[in-house]
Amino acid sequence: MHKIVALILASVALSGCSMLPGSDGKSSREGARQASRPAPPAYVPSPAGRQCLSKLGASNATFSPIPDQFYGAGCSTLDSVRLSDLATDDSRLALANLGPVSCPLADTFAGWARYGADRAARQVLGSPLVRIETMGSYSCRNVAGSGRRSAHATANAIDVSAFILADGRRISVKQNWNSGSSAEREFLRIVHKSACKRFGTVLGPEYNAAHQDHFHMESQGKSYCR
Repeated sequence: MHKIVALILASVALSGCSMLPGSDGKSSREGARQASRPAPPAYVPSPAGRQCLSKLGASNATFSPIPDQFYGAGCSTLDSVRLSDLATDDSRLALANLGPVSCPLADTFAGWARYGADRAARQVLGSPLVRIETMGSYSCRNVAGSGRRSAHATANAIDVSAFILADGRRISVKQNWNSGSSAEREFLRIVHKSACKRFGTVLGPEYNAAHQDHFHMESQGKSYCR
């Protein structure tokens, strides 16, 4: 199991201060006041968060937990992580342009990347994946054309734009969904269908023009797949 669980309780940043005396002693007094302030509490995830981190670690994903943050206006990152790379059957899978992701979403994404995307690439395209390109995850914004907060506003959505194969090919949602080879189109439809089985909501090029260049995957919703 990944050793990341041992790190989640060891993150405390202590405030430093200069103790060099000034001509009037103000620096020393200010330093004493800062030294007397209590250190910020260590980050401790919720019980559900701890369980999720343990499960994510068991998948051999490389990640770092992120302390809970509330940004106001309905935006937050709670029980979230930064994913560095994921495990495939026999290698590692890099991730591009991915910000904070809620732990449950990260765990689902790790399973989909390995069993849905990488295995499909091997079977249909004859080459394993080495990187998944994304258009990001957390973003404090509304659903386009509405006053409702997007799942991105709580780090519960990832937008996947392309897949890089070990043989150097780049399979892009925008370029290959309709205009790629028959194998490339088949691969993209397989990974889209696989995502629909795992995530709560999946939106792709056939949903609307705003999704012509990526797959939107979120852990929320009730099996909505377009």
